[in-house]
Amino acid sequence: MDILSVSDIGKKFGMIKDNQANLNRLHIVLDALIMVVAFALSWYIRIIVIAGNELFKPAVGVLPMEVYFAALYFIIPGYLILYSSFNLYTPRRVTKLTGEIAEIIKANTVGLIGFLVVLYMIKMTHFSRGVIFIFFGLNIVLCSISRIILRKILRFFRAKGYNLKHIMLVGYSRAAEAYIARITDNPQWGYAVAGVLDDDVPVGTSYHGVKVIGRIDELQDYLDKNSYDEITVTLPLDNYDRLEELVAKCEKSGVHTKFIPDYTSLFPSNPYTEDVQGLAVINIRYIPLSNFLNKAVKRLMDIVGSIVAMIIFSPFMLFAVIAIKATDKGPIIFKQERVGLQGKPFMMYKFRTMAVQTESEEKTGWTTRNDSRVTKVGKFLRRTSIDEMPQFFNILKGDMSLVGPRPERPQFVEKFKEQIPRYMVKHQVRPGLTGWAQINGYRGDTSIRKRIEFDIYYIENWTIWFDLKILAGTFSHGFINKNAY
Repeated sequence: MDILSVSDIGKKFGMIKDNQANLNRLHIVLDALIMVVAFALSWYIRIIVIAGNELFKPAVGVLPMEVYFAALYFIIPGYLILYSSFNLYTPRRVTKLTGEIAEIIKANTVGLIGFLVVLYMIKMTHFSRGVIFIFFGLNIVLCSISRIILRKILRFFRAKGYNLKHIMLVGYSRAAEAYIARITDNPQWGYAVAGVLDDDVPVGTSYHGVKVIGRIDELQDYLDKNSYDEITVTLPLDNYDRLEELVAKCEKSGVHTKFIPDYTSLFPSNPYTEDVQGLAVINIRYIPLSNFLNKAVKRLMDIVGSIVAMIIFSPFMLFAVIAIKATDKGPIIFKQERVGLQGKPFMMYKFRTMAVQTESEEKTGWTTRNDSRVTKVGKFLRRTSIDEMPQFFNILKGDMSLVGPRPERPQFVEKFKEQIPRYMVKHQVRPGLTGWAQINGYRGDTSIRKRIEFDIYYIENWTIWFDLKILAGTFSHGFINKNAY
């Protein structure tokens, strides 16, 4: 895309700042209308349909319709403020729909609690709580549907070349390539990259269709002749001495500026910063489970979950005990040393699925396809994951968690920590029976590097909801493990 083409597009369709302002206004109007509709439906369902009252003729103890609808004078502005505080009116091109819906649920939950508190304080005892709870559910559903529809409409128009955000990158680096690749893979974001400025890479060099169009010294000329929505600084590490100068130029031109560091592999996906008397300090690794309250909540869930799971799955475990004992001599439970929290070893329990081996035979490596050591019963137990169920006792003891990175044997930990960057980060949390890597298919004889990527993402982004999502995914994907031999 040449210099004039970006300018022409800006003149033809209007700049993204104006589009975003109009989109925000549309969001606010739609949300207000949805609240009115949701509240009216809630009142009708609870007061007319459920209670069986005649329209406009309330029974004794039922407030008049006017009183209910007068509450909208406070509900609408209150909820709009809540939505704004939960960033529901900020640009969401690159955020997932599930994240936006989660914020809608959070905002409505706070609104529900606030509504109930206010009614209690003003002693409005006859105001139907049923109306409030129905409104809570309907408002979430209708608001979520409106966001889904609006996203589909925006995706359609962006595919046609409208509502695009025109950006230029300054500096060719690994960060630039990663950013371009993500933009190319997600056209629904509506980003149009005009090109890259760099001093070391020849003009005309192309990556995913995006070309180097000039030198960094030409930045001011490009800013003067074009109407960019955003400049993204993606300098390589050896050019960071120019960062302050380039940001100053961009800000002087009034263009929104972003910076993507060329060492993102060192950062967590959600960097945690501290303010040290005005100095921003970035924690290289922020672990939510280092927080005492988070640890306590997760541990409580593990204790309750493991007990419930042992009760539910006791018939399967009884079947495994009988099958192993009836078909093979040797112990029922197989114990193996694994590395857990803070790198400390523990004995992990499994139902024995192999013929009894010596210690040296056991350390030969992973089980492979058609491994002669696996018994006939063992193959079935492995494929159905029943062999893992004794680990509920590990979870109850505190060696493991329901969800977390899978624990590895000491000899492999020693090997991988030298070969795979950030491998040891996984030991900052308890290992799990299931995990984010496992439900994404990285289990058994699969890529260790990819497994670690998923494990680290889980560790850095842990929430109790993330754990529940993984547990739900474990059930929805089934217990059949195609990578288990």
